[in-house]
Amino acid sequence: MQSHSHYMRITALSLLTLALFIPQPSSAADTTAAAVAIKIDNFSFNPPTITVPTGTQVTWTNQDDIPHTVVSDDKTTFKSRALDTDEKFSFTFTKPGIYEYFCSIHPHMTAKVIVQ
Repeated sequence: MQSHSHYMRITALSLLTLALFIPQPSSAADTTAAAVAIKIDNFSFNPPTITVPTGTQVTWTNQDDIPHTVVSDDKTTFKSRALDTDEKFSFTFTKPGIYEYFCSIHPHMTAKVIVQ
């Protein structure tokens, strides 16, 4: 007759072997880029600088009581219309680089997205 501890060792070894073949959840770095939110509030973009992986969709939401825009420094990469309170604008960053942007209505409002 086999001892109880022998069966325990076989069971533990079986579970350990099985665990090696069960897919583990991937880290955020391994998955497709998620959406990132930027608030427009009190005449500023918050956060003022973000770093995201390529393929990330960034969404700006105007939480001020007056209109704002989101315009890339080159004025061609991305450009929103005037956003009223609670309106949103989204852009997906498909290429690495540093994307500086501003509000064309209030040019002192500046920020940047770093895409890696």
